[in-house]
Amino acid sequence: MINLELAARMTRAAVDKAAEIGALVSAAVVDQGGHLVHFQRMDKAEIAGPTLAVDKAFTAVAHRIETAELASLTQPGADLWGLQANGGGRFVVFGGGVPCWHDGVVVGAVGVSGGTTEEDVACARAGLAVFESFLSDQSAP
Repeated sequence: MINLELAARMTRAAVDKAAEIGALVSAAVVDQGGHLVHFQRMDKAEIAGPTLAVDKAFTAVAHRIETAELASLTQPGADLWGLQANGGGRFVVFGGGVPCWHDGVVVGAVGVSGGTTEEDVACARAGLAVFESFLSDQSAP
């Protein structure tokens, strides 16, 4: 479903959004198995961004939820407390990872890291918008 060309357009949209809002980010798109399909890192973006962007996308696929929604669910005493310590440390529980849904199934995700949480979420959603536009184009007669 998410091929290299589409994934490249999705990361480009995320990076373009970052440039628009003045953030320096890394952006990743993974397939439904959490495997990296495409990645971009803006010049001068933080060194932690590449790992976090990929892991945010992986987390969004693995748990079928935006990583921003996991923040409250993983606090001490909450239903998913301790999640962030599992999966070999790959699960990221703060904003910037968004799943891509098609016909009730998660078929991939976008992960962005390097800005504030709010900036990362906005950039990831810009990538998601490209995916959603692709789906709309595919279903048009």
